[in-house]
Amino acid sequence: MLLNKLILMTATIPVAVVSPAFAQHEHHEPAKDTVSHEMHDMKSMDHAKMGHNGPAHMTHSFSLSLPMTRNGSGTGWQPDATPMYAYMKHGSKWNYMLHGSIYLRYTSQNFNNDGKKGSNSKFSVPNWFMGMAQRQVGKNGLLNLRAMVSLDRILDGGAGYPLLFQSGESWKGQPLIDRQHPHDLFSELSIGYTQRINEKVDLTIYAGYPGEPALGPTAFMHRMSAFNNPDAVLGHHWQDATHITFGVVTAGVRYGKFKLEGSSFTGREPDENRFDFDKPRFDSYSYRLLFNPSANWALQVSRGFIKSPEPREPDEDVNRTTASVQHSGNLGGKNRWVSSTIAWGLNDAGKHHKENSALAETNLQFDKWAFYGRYEWVQKSSGELGLSTYEGVPIKLPVSMFSLGANRQIASFGNTLLQAGGQLSLYKVNSDLEDLYGKTPLSAQVYLRVTPGLMRM
Repeated sequence: MLLNKLILMTATIPVAVVSPAFAQHEHHEPAKDTVSHEMHDMKSMDHAKMGHNGPAHMTHSFSLSLPMTRNGSGTGWQPDATPMYAYMKHGSKWNYMLHGSIYLRYTSQNFNNDGKKGSNSKFSVPNWFMGMAQRQVGKNGLLNLRAMVSLDRILDGGAGYPLLFQSGESWKGQPLIDRQHPHDLFSELSIGYTQRINEKVDLTIYAGYPGEPALGPTAFMHRMSAFNNPDAVLGHHWQDATHITFGVVTAGVRYGKFKLEGSSFTGREPDENRFDFDKPRFDSYSYRLLFNPSANWALQVSRGFIKSPEPREPDEDVNRTTASVQHSGNLGGKNRWVSSTIAWGLNDAGKHHKENSALAETNLQFDKWAFYGRYEWVQKSSGELGLSTYEGVPIKLPVSMFSLGANRQIASFGNTLLQAGGQLSLYKVNSDLEDLYGKTPLSAQVYLRVTPGLMRM
């Protein structure tokens, strides 16, 4: 069944495979050589300009030997050919970067089944902002500081925004169902230090309160394959929900194209108070293997053993397994690119329940125009959707979702972009859910978005 779904995903969403490198800065013309040659030239330039007072250009967050375009969320990797939309400033010793996104939108969920479950409309403001500071320490040391904040709780309230078949976390003691929960005001406050042994070997230690353990793909809001999509993924709590963890320490070693990481972290998901700092527990652990075979590709597999993630079910532990493939490539222009992700996640709670999720998404950028799509298949339990169980045993209820969207840049100022866009989502539900949600639920949204432009040096 899962194999058939993945075949369907790749057939319905174009995952383009292109070999030219992404033109990493707006004032550069697209390279005609291979990606590996361009990346080699870029790293040679950076290394030639590095001195004891710090690098002239920002490198990867956790390696002096890797390009900053490989940065994912937490300590994760994206393809080197990934574009970056951010503001940057270079100092004599410190380098700084700021990026983020804010949507002003109107969303209408299950609008073709008025009165059915999940039918809801709202003006909402999904948003996040991340700042990073970096400096070289001696010849081979690298210090990295990060802060990520979100105003979700202030702008969208404690119950977040409507999102059909989304589940996870709670508000006023009640589980959030058909809604995406708001993120905490402080989503990451972290420090990382990397010691370069040689060009192929790095040793890294990372600590966050909050932060992100070595588990899952790059979180959805940081993936360029989801760059223009305002919605969280339905498989968020199967794949990348640990991107906000109150207490995490990760150790990692990179050897060439591989990186092996292990984390100790707090398994409990953030509580309903989005402004406080939850109690650090360090009761869970994870490990992850990252592999970037070329500048266009990033692969990862990971396993996490999560202690009591849900406060409403304190006796339930979850073993989470994930795998993902990300691709990025240039389409022959300074702001023409494609980025795609295929991801899978499994939550295993033992005798209680075991469910899979799968995702495929793509973003096609044609300078001012962008077109994007996402397909998801998630096995939701009856408990996840607030429904009764059979003799206490949760029932698996598969949900499929396919969305298409487009937006266009309508203004730019100071390397800041203003975009206008829209999106339509179609759902296919299990027959057991049709009486509650109706047949083929549809959701739609229109939005304005403000985001930094393509990064310029």
